[in-house]
Amino acid sequence: MSQWNMQAIGRIESCYKEKFAIPRQPGLTPSAEAILHLLPPYDSPDAVRELAQFSHVWLVFVFHATADQGWRPTVRPPKLGGNQRVGVFATRSTFRPNPIGLSVARLERIETDNGVRLYLAGADLLDGTPILDIKPYLAYADALPDASNGYADDGGQPLPVRFSAEAEAQLLALQARHPRLRSLIAEVLAQDPRPGYADDPTRRYGMALYDLNILWCCDAAGALVISILPA
Repeated sequence: MSQWNMQAIGRIESCYKEKFAIPRQPGLTPSAEAILHLLPPYDSPDAVRELAQFSHVWLVFVFHATADQGWRPTVRPPKLGGNQRVGVFATRSTFRPNPIGLSVARLERIETDNGVRLYLAGADLLDGTPILDIKPYLAYADALPDASNGYADDGGQPLPVRFSAEAEAQLLALQARHPRLRSLIAEVLAQDPRPGYADDPTRRYGMALYDLNILWCCDAAGALVISILPA
């Protein structure tokens, strides 16, 4: 069996501090901010010369938080309610023979003073994610409008999101530090990050964004953000 040794070329600094509530696909939360810090010896301005001409980039990354759990030949994708098993290669599950993933993100800007940093939006990456490679996104080749999406074809209806009076006041106090926080929370919860088998309407959930803990629940009207507190 062939083997290759690979090194991380950079690491992600992300608003997502835990796996729970990270969108299942990139681009679903445009307000999600991330910074890709290139590591030596790849942190040369020459390595990103002309990359700023492209609006989006592909990121090849490692599922570092679950890599030590190994792979599984079949998994239960949330898209099918978390109960039906399909082959791992018919999913984007983290439990793969090689724990690598592929994500696309908007490239907002590049800074090359004191190292190299790529500022990204819409990435679905956990804080600390190792990056193996960066490639420019080419719309004429990478976007295939006639492609079939199989069992994942239906994007579903976004979950309505509302904020309690307490959460609204807390958002106002945090606006200077996190100006996109309200839209980020709404975008994340609109994807309904609950497990596919969740059926307890009284359950409260918490998710970590930046250095904050967002407490929320679901009822017949959608998701309700209860409070936003320091983690």
